[in-house]
Amino acid sequence: MKGRVFVIGLGLIGGSLALCIKKEHPEAEIIGFDINREQARLAKMLGVIDEIAENIPDGAQESDLIIISAPVNDTKSIIQALSKLTLKPDVLITDTGSTKQKIVEMATKLKERGITFIGGHPMAGSHKSGVSAAKEILFENAFYLLTPEDHITSEKIELLKAWLIGTKAKFLTISPQEHDYLTGVISHFPHIIAASIVRQTERLSGNENIIPRLAAGGFRDITRIASSSPQMWKDILMHNRENLIKLLNQWQEEMNFVKELLEEGNEKGILEYFSQAKQFRDGLPTKEKGAIPAFYDLFVDIPDYPGVVSEITGYLAMEKISITNIRILETREDIHGVLVISFQTDEDRQRAEKCILTYTNYTTSIGY
Repeated sequence: MKGRVFVIGLGLIGGSLALCIKKEHPEAEIIGFDINREQARLAKMLGVIDEIAENIPDGAQESDLIIISAPVNDTKSIIQALSKLTLKPDVLITDTGSTKQKIVEMATKLKERGITFIGGHPMAGSHKSGVSAAKEILFENAFYLLTPEDHITSEKIELLKAWLIGTKAKFLTISPQEHDYLTGVISHFPHIIAASIVRQTERLSGNENIIPRLAAGGFRDITRIASSSPQMWKDILMHNRENLIKLLNQWQEEMNFVKELLEEGNEKGILEYFSQAKQFRDGLPTKEKGAIPAFYDLFVDIPDYPGVVSEITGYLAMEKISITNIRILETREDIHGVLVISFQTDEDRQRAEKCILTYTNYTTSIGY
């Protein structure tokens, strides 16, 4: 497809979308803008975009597709700015925000001018951020939610999918209201719970200094998402507050139920509670990407001697396997430590496990 694509926001998501469009539609011209001029310069240098726009009006006015890849509050302001510009009559505008209803409501200003806006949410991410972390494969097999209003024609929806076909994502079309409820359940609410667990642990650690030391390893893993951007999650919660208030009320009922089981000493009820949770959790898809970025970790039992970490990473480098993070859970004299290596995809993790087993006799696992 030929045309001019304008990407507003050149972080991980915006940069990755630009790469996907460039690969699938090499004849398209990709223009980029970021409030951080260094990010824009880096995007041009890395070949993520073809040209840098000095400002939003310069980039938007002759564009056929405009992608807003910015925090949800900034997206509302950008839509407001776009609604005042002279744009091509057939321009297609979309966003990548984690909430949809309020953003689509703001886009009414575009609808009044006959401009098509289709809300979008690619449900993929990474441990890393910024345009330097952008990858063509970021959205592969991930769900990409589209939230068009009722007046949007199927032709427009298919046109947007055609532009984004290089993502190799699985497109689902739902209403903005349904989007915010679903993402509230499986993304926004878990972030609140993770943050609350960390906050409670912090408070309790005031009286027990050993708690932070014991909270390494598994505790850090189950609360990883609490390390996400506080500013971003403040905005998301405010945009989806009605759904989250309902979910928190249901969570309080759930915790009261567990409390009652404990007060009654109901061993059968407690066993059933954990059995049902295990059954549902074990039945969840293992090969699909969901709303929260997956952590493709490989655990390697390693002996405690100098150079063992560089030995492992050296083997991975020989096989051209990229890692996103590496850390040691525990190393003490005369026992094995646990090296945790994180990868971008499950395929990379499988290749890494095969590589390590080929070159060493170390034990590996995908869970610990």
